[in-house]
Amino acid sequence: MKAFKKYLAECIGTFVLVFFACGAAVVSQCSTDNYAGYLITALAFGLVIVAMAYSIGNISGCHINPAVSIAMLVSGKMSFKDFVGYVIAQFAGAIAGAAALMAFVGKESKLGANALIGAVEGVGGDVVKSLIIEAILTFVFVIAILGVTSKEGNSAVAGLVIGLSLTLVHILGIAFTGTSVNPARSFGPALFVGGGYLSSVWVFIVAPLVGGVLAALVYKFLSCEKK
Repeated sequence: MKAFKKYLAECIGTFVLVFFACGAAVVSQCSTDNYAGYLITALAFGLVIVAMAYSIGNISGCHINPAVSIAMLVSGKMSFKDFVGYVIAQFAGAIAGAAALMAFVGKESKLGANALIGAVEGVGGDVVKSLIIEAILTFVFVIAILGVTSKEGNSAVAGLVIGLSLTLVHILGIAFTGTSVNPARSFGPALFVGGGYLSSVWVFIVAPLVGGVLAALVYKFLSCEKK
């Protein structure tokens, strides 16, 4: 039952992330030509993390992101069984969140789906550059999580730091790919929008996972004490 509660918390958290943050991107008409919408979207992603961290963080740790979960797995902070359970729950929550959002704004809104750099309506784009920028953005986000959660004394401010870190990577990344740094968050909207968004979603699954693993390995190396 304890494991189920953790998985349910991750599902709910990811649902909220997609519904509210991707929803904010849609209703604020986020684009590089609309700076208010751009910043609102970046803040929405960060604020969702803050809200969820202080509500479900004590239950599941509030990963709500497979890239975070894989970093915790590599760091030895969670079992492989829990990793699988978390990822399934996260993808389920993202799909449900995207479906709920679509009911309000329609498929034509694109649901905040990610696109490759230079893509037009999800078609075309630079795969290599998109992979690199997403890996870098995820690396920064995840290493911030690993750092702030490494000391129990940071627990009171950890949610705020993590939320602000996600806001930071969105402020840069939205202009390139819309910022994924989260395979589940990308898959949910892409599943319903389809077309080039769905055919390129693998980039937004692979790159964040790579970034998460690299962050875990680098942080482990930097934080290990000399014997």
